[in-house]
Amino acid sequence: MYFIFILLSFYSHYCVGCSNVAETKYPIHKDSNVVNTASDTANKFEWHPIQYDSSKKYIYLTFDDGPQNGTVPVYNLCKQLGVKATFFMVGLHTQKKSDGKEIVATIRESYPQILLANHSYSHAYDKYKYFYLHPHQSQTDFYNNQQLLHVPFKIIRLPGNSAWVRKNEIKASKLVKPVTVLLDSAGYNVIGWDIEWNFNHKTANPIQSAAKMAALLDSALARNNTHTKNHIVLLSHDRMFRHQNFTDSLAKFITLLKQNNNYIFETIDHYPQLKKPE
Repeated sequence: MYFIFILLSFYSHYCVGCSNVAETKYPIHKDSNVVNTASDTANKFEWHPIQYDSSKKYIYLTFDDGPQNGTVPVYNLCKQLGVKATFFMVGLHTQKKSDGKEIVATIRESYPQILLANHSYSHAYDKYKYFYLHPHQSQTDFYNNQQLLHVPFKIIRLPGNSAWVRKNEIKASKLVKPVTVLLDSAGYNVIGWDIEWNFNHKTANPIQSAAKMAALLDSALARNNTHTKNHIVLLSHDRMFRHQNFTDSLAKFITLLKQNNNYIFETIDHYPQLKKPE
């Protein structure tokens, strides 16, 4: 009982207090893939490999660009529904929100259910071509973010570009290839995506419905139209789900996927063939 009290106190201090968004309770579903954090308190960032089940398909929910107004609702939802997720976060955005550092700390300390990953310090200031034409500056930008946010593992997503760096693999466009080579030599993994939940760039609202996205994911896995067979990475953005009706849409999407017993949610550090953490 004492442990539960401490856990609830931590959750209240870091999660509820860092947003004015009302927390909505969603039905919690049993998920054998959720790790019992009580046994991992000694060293929660000690990485452990997993044994993949060839009869299962693995889903990696990823949310980019936090901390933003939608980060806390998405975090609360994933915790409530008991699914694993990865947040690729931007250092500059911690300075744009008064509670940005607290949100990042909450994400980081929620491993192994929730993973904090590196999405650059500047997000290229949205000047992608210039950013990637100066690969050494870009490399430094990622390093600075790694240190600023205390990102636990060397896992990066490039801003504005889908590229992959894993063991013995670099898959990247000509524009971003130079920086991926530099990151690879420094032991980093770079994660792209298989499908994207698109959003309106004027309103930041999601375009596809929950049912449509679930169908797209089902289809991609069924047709083996993914970077790695039986593994699918979904790209979405925190800000898409800042309003309650869109948070509900994300909840519906996750609930639809959880109805398939062959689906397992994982954090991106368990994607196949990544370099092991140092």
